[in-house]
Amino acid sequence: MQARIQPAQPPYPDFAQKHFDRLMPPGVAPLALFTTLAADERLFTRFMNAGLLDHGHLTLRQREIVIDRVTAACGSEYEWGVHVAIFGEKVGLSVPQLTSVVHGSAADSCWVAQDEPLLLRICDALHQTALIDDSLWKEAGVTFSEYAMVEILMLAGFYRMVSYLTNALALPLETWARRFPSRD
Repeated sequence: MQARIQPAQPPYPDFAQKHFDRLMPPGVAPLALFTTLAADERLFTRFMNAGLLDHGHLTLRQREIVIDRVTAACGSEYEWGVHVAIFGEKVGLSVPQLTSVVHGSAADSCWVAQDEPLLLRICDALHQTALIDDSLWKEAGVTFSEYAMVEILMLAGFYRMVSYLTNALALPLETWARRFPSRD
């Protein structure tokens, strides 16, 4: 697949290289998404400053479930595959859970922790209607603080935007990233 916009080429501008050095593991080339945005300093800087990949109100596992569900729902195999390759094993997502996050539902038996099906339901509601009804909000409030809920909303929205970018720019899949699992 040919990307619709040509990415920046090495040597990268200083503003971009600083981010690449901080974000990418040694020996791993910057993501196509990052190099594509690095061709425009303003867009690159705005994108990089909007991230939520820090220690916030959610655990790393909760954050990854949200990211994986949103990117899967949007059909962004690019972003889903990058996140699963980097964080999937680290947060202990099993093969059945990864399959469920792409093809399944919150009712799948692989989800045993109370908060995980709830995260899937929140992501699904946001994807389908762009809101969370009062009943689901109240139920989520038992498990998540108000600011954790805001973080979930921001995270879901940010990764929907990332999915738009990766899909609409027709970014080629990273060779080392995971692929969507089959429905089996």
